[in-house]
Amino acid sequence: MVADMNRLEQAARVSMSGFQEAEPPPAPRSSHLSPRMGAFAFLAAMALIATWRLF
Repeated sequence: MVADMNRLEQAARVSMSGFQEAEPPPAPRSSHLSPRMGAFAFLAAMALIATWRLF
């Protein structure tokens, strides 16, 4: 019975290997996010400093 289960598991792995190879590689992350976040943080910091200077 254990040998049958091992054979079934191995057969499932072999049959699924074709499907796994067909998956496209993950897309690289966008590098535009970091400069935008930096610009937003800079503008937010400048607004906070200006607000603090007014009071």
